[in-house]
This record gives sequence, structure tokens and C-alpha cells, in this order.
Amino acid sequence: MEPAKGNAEIQVGIADYKVTIAPQKLITLGLGSCVGVVLYDSVTKVGGLLHIMLPDSTQFNNVTKPAKFADTGIPLMIDEIRRMGGNPARLTAKLAGGAQMFSGLDEKFILNIGQRNSAMVHNVLKKIGIRVLAEELGGNRGRTMIFDTSNGQVTIRTIGSPLKVI
Repeated sequence: MEPAKGNAEIQVGIADYKVTIAPQKLITLGLGSCVGVVLYDSVTKVGGLLHIMLPDSTQFNNVTKPAKFADTGIPLMIDEIRRMGGNPARLTAKLAGGAQMFSGLDEKFILNIGQRNSAMVHNVLKKIGIRVLAEELGGNRGRTMIFDTSNGQVTIRTIGSPLKVI
């Protein structure tokens, strides 16, 4: 991946991820029921941001975008971090999103996707042995997540709330 020019933020789309090295910043917008996963090696300052939409790829026959799912996207991003010089044994995680965006509707209809995304991310990280340092999950508002690879800091922007640093 090529570094952004100056202090530009590298945008991470839905069902995608980016891995970079300090001093770059990664940003993802529109985290409603989706979950943003930051993985960071504080020694090499290599880190990535993944924007997952769904928890489990095994529910689908033809998976063309593995970054869309927690169970396939997280290992994919770890491999890229390793290729860029990060050590998977040193990775820590920060999480945001997993909101319930459609309150008032029948819960069976909406399938609690935000809650299921959050639970699967936690399960995958636990299985791999990656510690979650901080999270901003749940609620009913969308979020923007900005990850600074120079210090591992994650800033969360939520409409109607002050900036939060995790």
C-alpha cells in the first residue's frame, strides 16, 4: 500500500480494509450496525482498519469479498499486517460500531445484526489471542472511526456527541 501524501487520511470503504504504517491515518465512515476493527502493532507501528458488514461468511455460498465478514476479514488483515512487518503476537484491537440502527421495528425482522457483528468480532479476536484494549460498541447512532498509526489512538465521531478517543 502506498502512503498517503502529507497528513491525508486513507479511506476504508464498507466491506474493505487497509493496512499502513506510521504516520498515516485510516478512516472509515458509516459504522452503523457494521463494526470497525483496528489492529495495531505498537512496536513496528503497523496497523490496519477493517470495516465488516456481517458476522459469518459460512452462511453464504459464494463469498467474493472476505473483508465483508468478521470471520474471514480479520485473518485477512492480520496476514497483510504480517507482510508489512507487523508481528501478529503483538497486535491489540480497538473496536467501534455495532449499533442498532432500526429501533422500534420487530426484533426478529432486524436480526440484531450490530450485536451479532460485535459478538463475532470478539469471538474471532479471542480465538486468535488478540486483546481488545478499547471499544465503542452498541447504541443507536452511526459512527466515524479514525485510526492514527503514529500512536495507536482511535478517535470516534458520533453525530450529536463530543469526539471520543479510545
